[in-house]
Amino acid sequence: MAGYFGTKQQVQLQQRAEELYGWTMETPGACCNVRMLGTDAPEVLGFDTIFNSLEKDGVFGFRLLDTNGHADLENTLAEKGYRLDTWDVFVGDAEAIKAATTPILSRDLPDGLHTFSGLDGAEGPLTGSFQEFVAAAGIAPLSGSFLNGDHGSVVSVGVLDATGGFAACAHGYLPHNRHSPFCRYAWGGLVAVAPAHRGKGLGTYVNALMADACLTGLAASHLYELVSATNMTSRRMVEGCGLSLSRQLYSGLATSGAERFTR
Repeated sequence: MAGYFGTKQQVQLQQRAEELYGWTMETPGACCNVRMLGTDAPEVLGFDTIFNSLEKDGVFGFRLLDTNGHADLENTLAEKGYRLDTWDVFVGDAEAIKAATTPILSRDLPDGLHTFSGLDGAEGPLTGSFQEFVAAAGIAPLSGSFLNGDHGSVVSVGVLDATGGFAACAHGYLPHNRHSPFCRYAWGGLVAVAPAHRGKGLGTYVNALMADACLTGLAASHLYELVSATNMTSRRMVEGCGLSLSRQLYSGLATSGAERFTR
C-alpha cells in the first residue's frame, strides 16, 4: 500500500509520480519531484512532454535550472497560460556540510527529546504521524511509500518528545537520474518544528541530522534545499548547515492555479 496523504489533487499527483517513477529515473531530462512529475533539463525532456503533463496534472516541477534561461522558460510557459513560481537554491558539498553539521550534532538535545531511527512502512502509524505533522506545518506531503524508500533510497529523520509525538522532522532523497549531472545531489526538505518546541534550535538540529544522513546514508556528493526569497528563518537554517545560495541555479513549479503549490 502506498499510504497516500493530503488533498484530492495531492493524492492524485502522488499516485501518478509513483506510477511513472521508473520512467522518471530512466528518461533523460526527467527528475523525481515526488509530489509531481518534473525535469532538470527541459530542452532534453522536451516541451511536448512538459505541456502534456501540465494539461493532465495542472502542475509540473523544474529543478536546478540555469538562471540564464529563467526568462525564456517563463515566457514559454506563459504562452500556454502557465505561471512559474520559483525558489532559491541553497547547495553545499560534503566537506562544507560536514564542517558545519558536526558541531551542531554534537550538542545534547533538550531533556525529554530523542531522535528516531526510521519510519514504519507506507501505512505505519509513525509514517502517518510524520505526514500529519508536515501537513500541519503547511508543507505539501509525500506518500508513505516515498517516505519509506519504496521508490529509491531516502532518509526520514526527526526528533520525538517524551510522549512519542514529533517535535521536529526532515526528509531527503536523490531526485536526479543517471543521465543528469546532478545524479549524486540529494534534495533535503520537509523541515518542520512543533510550535511548542520552537526557539530551541531544533530546526537547525533536524536539518543537520538530515544533511548528515544524506551524505552517509545516500552517499550524496552534495545537498540542496529550496527556499523562498522571503523565508529568512529557513535561509539562516540552511546556511548554518553549510549550504550557500547559488547564483547559477533556481527551481520552480509551473501551474495555472491561483496559489503556490507548496511553500
